[in-house]
This record gives sequence, C-alpha cells and structure tokens, in this order.
Amino acid sequence: MTATLTAPVHPIETATPTQTYDLGLLVLRLVVGLTMAAHGAQKLFGWFNGGGLDGTGKFFEMSGYPAGKAMAVVAGLSETFGGLALAVGLLTPLAAAALVGTLLNAIAVKWGGGFFAPKGIEYELILTLAAAALALTGPGRYAVDRFIPALRTHRLAFGLAAIVLALVVAGAVLLVRN
Repeated sequence: MTATLTAPVHPIETATPTQTYDLGLLVLRLVVGLTMAAHGAQKLFGWFNGGGLDGTGKFFEMSGYPAGKAMAVVAGLSETFGGLALAVGLLTPLAAAALVGTLLNAIAVKWGGGFFAPKGIEYELILTLAAAALALTGPGRYAVDRFIPALRTHRLAFGLAAIVLALVVAGAVLLVRN
C-alpha cells in the first residue's frame, strides 16, 4: 500500500473567474457606497465633521443653488440612501444613478479648480465613474438584487437607463443654479 501525497487545494487557487469578478464588484460597491453614505451623513446629521443641514445649506446657497437647505436634504438623502443601497447591492442601477446625479453637481461646483484634489475634480470624477460603471455592470452575485426576480440577471438597458436618468436630473438641478 502506497500513499500518494497531494498538495492541499486552496479556495483562492480554485476560484472561478466569475467568483473573482463578483468579489471585485462587491469590494467596489462597498467602497463607493459607504464613502458616499458617509458624505450624506455629513450633510444630513453633521457626522464626520460635516456641516449638517444648516452648514451644507449655506454652502449650497454660496454655490448658487436656490433653497440651500432643501438642496442639502436632497443631496444628503441621495448620497446616504444611494450609497447604502449601492453597498448592499439593492436596486443597483438606481442607487448608482442617485450618486452619479449628485456627483455631477459636485463636479460642476468644483469646475475650474483644476483636475487634482483638493481643489480639482479628480476625487468626484473617480466616484462618478465608479458609480456609473456599477450601473452598467450590475452588482454581481453577492448582492440583494440577486433575490429580486426582475433584477436577478442584470440588463445593460437598466444601467444605461439609470445613467440617462442621472444625467437628466443632474442637468435639471444645474439649470436652477445661478
């Protein structure tokens, strides 16, 4: 009787391309979603050294938006709930659209400050394009959307429609800005 020695199989070495793709989407969703949710919490509650509704409202007014406090509520809710929904992969195209629309306005406010942070648009542009990419690719398998029959299989049309919606709404909001 002879014993055959074999190397143990490690899960990382046997991961399929689909599993690694889904894991990458999960990481991207968590980073972008939770980052944006934290920004929303700054606006709504003043958490993380944020301005809260009053401070953020004044900033919006200084940036040319009418009804600054109302705009702070809209931006804060879009960032908080859009970010949390993106992080867990719930209604992913719409969650991404909420972030894209808000971030396009942030880019418009910072436009003219160059490209590189802190005065430029680099940070906002990266977050915008990451959210748009998630709208187009879908959330992957590790997402709440997998439990919603209509969203179980991501459709490119959903992502494209969400991005168009974000562009239209962001454009409308920018039109009311002075």
